[in-house]
Amino acid sequence: MKTRILIIIPAYNESQSIERTIGSILQTHYDYVVINDGSTDNTEQILKQQNYNHINLLNNLGIGGAVQTGYKYALENNYDIAIQFDADGQHNAEYIKDLIQPIIDQEADLVIGSCFVNKNSDNQRASKIRRFGVRFLSGTIKLFSGKRIYDPTSGFRAANRKVIELFTNNYPLEYPEPISNYELLRSRHYKIKEVPVKMNKRTTGRSSIHSWKSVYAAINVFLSIIILSIGRNKYD
Repeated sequence: MKTRILIIIPAYNESQSIERTIGSILQTHYDYVVINDGSTDNTEQILKQQNYNHINLLNNLGIGGAVQTGYKYALENNYDIAIQFDADGQHNAEYIKDLIQPIIDQEADLVIGSCFVNKNSDNQRASKIRRFGVRFLSGTIKLFSGKRIYDPTSGFRAANRKVIELFTNNYPLEYPEPISNYELLRSRHYKIKEVPVKMNKRTTGRSSIHSWKSVYAAINVFLSIIILSIGRNKYD
């Protein structure tokens, strides 16, 4: 039986990049769904005009709510693998095959596309403050779970059916990637693997996490992990 694969593309005000991003996805021949997260620009108009497969959220739910909507769509439509893929063009569709292969081979339940997993990656393109934040969160997760994830904030991830079902019912609304990564590791019932990827340079807009926001986010995730570590694991 053929493995059914869905690409989830959360989008908020990505009118300048959404057509180029979907164009790269169409070349892979995988199914996709765009989750238009209450955009206030003409993202919705473009999605309708181009007849792209999409879901419009009436209100802005944030990245966590948008991605969870995509996981619910994947579950309801019986997909075996769901892949998170940013709408801003930074994720490279050529690496999708690398993300799904460990799942197909049953080596992992969740696969992370990482810029930091090996020394030969191009992580030096990231700002110093982002590299610091990633290392800080990586060390925090290692401290509390005993296992290291080198790129815990990466939004380029592939999940198998078991994780799709899990995320459909319980997915963090804030800082979803590092928090869900930590909870999966802490449950010890799930296998996570990182594969090296290179990110495209963002050509339009601005990242939602930059400068001091990276430090603020790292501190908040650190505090969240401390709280989670003394409570019941939601993923058990």
